[in-house]
Amino acid sequence: MPDRAHQITIFLRGTKWANADRRTVAGDASNRRYQRLTLGDGTTSILMDAPPDKGEDTRPFVRITSWLRDASLSAPEIYAQDAEHGFLLIEDLGDDLFARVIKADPTLERPLYEAASDVLVNLHRATPPTLAPYDAKMMTDLAALAFVWYQRGACGETDEAAKIAFESAFLAALTPLDTRMDVLIQRDYHAENLIWLPDRQGVARVGLLDYQDSMLGHRAYDLVSVLQDARRDVSPDIVHAMTARYITATGVDADQFAADFALLGFQRNMRILGVFARLSLGAGKPHYVDLIPRVWDHIQTNLTHPALHPIAPLINGPLPAPTPEILQRLKDKCATIPLP
Repeated sequence: MPDRAHQITIFLRGTKWANADRRTVAGDASNRRYQRLTLGDGTTSILMDAPPDKGEDTRPFVRITSWLRDASLSAPEIYAQDAEHGFLLIEDLGDDLFARVIKADPTLERPLYEAASDVLVNLHRATPPTLAPYDAKMMTDLAALAFVWYQRGACGETDEAAKIAFESAFLAALTPLDTRMDVLIQRDYHAENLIWLPDRQGVARVGLLDYQDSMLGHRAYDLVSVLQDARRDVSPDIVHAMTARYITATGVDADQFAADFALLGFQRNMRILGVFARLSLGAGKPHYVDLIPRVWDHIQTNLTHPALHPIAPLINGPLPAPTPEILQRLKDKCATIPLP
C-alpha cells in the first residue's frame, strides 16, 4: 500500500493544484485532516484527507454539500474528489470562524448569531433529502455516554442501575419528538464550524463546515447547537433573542418549541459530556476536559425546564458535578481506558 503522502500526490496530479504549496490547518475531533493549498498567485483551496481505513467516508459530505448549495447556502464548492481513497479538494472559505471574529470584535456577536439563526430558518424551509432519523432511541443511547465515560472516569465505574433508570425515563420524554423530526440537522452547528463571509449577501454570509453527519431531526437541534456552545459562552440575551427570532420567523408554537429546545439541549450536552470524557480517557486528549464545566452548566440550565423535572434527580446525584478535583481525576486517567 502506498503511504498517505504519495496517495495525495497522485490525487492532485492532473489538477492545477499539483505543485501548490501545502500547509496543514487545524483538524477536528475525527480522523480527518486538512491542508491549505496555495498557488503562486495566492489562490487557495482546502484538501480534506479522510482515511477510509480509519472509518472516514467523503461521500456523505459530497451529498450534503450538493443539497446545501442547492438551498443557496454557503457550503464549499467541491473541485475534485476521490471517494475510494478519501480525498476531497474543496473551496477555501477562509479562517474567519465566528468564534474568532466575535473575539476580535464583540460588537459583531449579535449580527453573526442573527445570520446563523436565519440560515436555519432558510434551511428548514427546504424539503430535506432522504436521511436516517436522529430519533429518540439513538439520542437516548448517545446521552447515556455521560454514564459510560464521564461517570466511569469520575467515580471509577459506571452505575448500571442509574444508567438504566435514566435511559428508561429519558426515552419516554424524547419519544414524542419523533413525530417532529422533519428537517436536515447538521449536528455540529456552532461558532467554530461557521465562517463569516461578509462580502456575500443574506444567509450566504455564513460559511458551513462539518456537516457530513447530517440526519433527519428536530428543527430546534441546530439552534441548540449554536446557542449552547461547548467552546464559548453565549450571553443569555443572545440565546433568548435568537430563539425568539427563530420562533417569529417560522411560526412554530413557542411553548412547545421551548420544551423541545430544553430536551434537545440536555440530550446534546449529555452526549458531549460523554464524548469529551471519552476523548480524554480513551483517546489521550485531556484538553477536552477543560470544556466540561461549560457543558455541565448547559445541562443544569436545561434541567430547570419543567419538561425535564423528572429527569433531574436521575442526573444530579449519580453524576458528580465537575469540581476541580473531578476534572483533575479525568486528566490523571488520560488514555488509560482502551477504546472499544
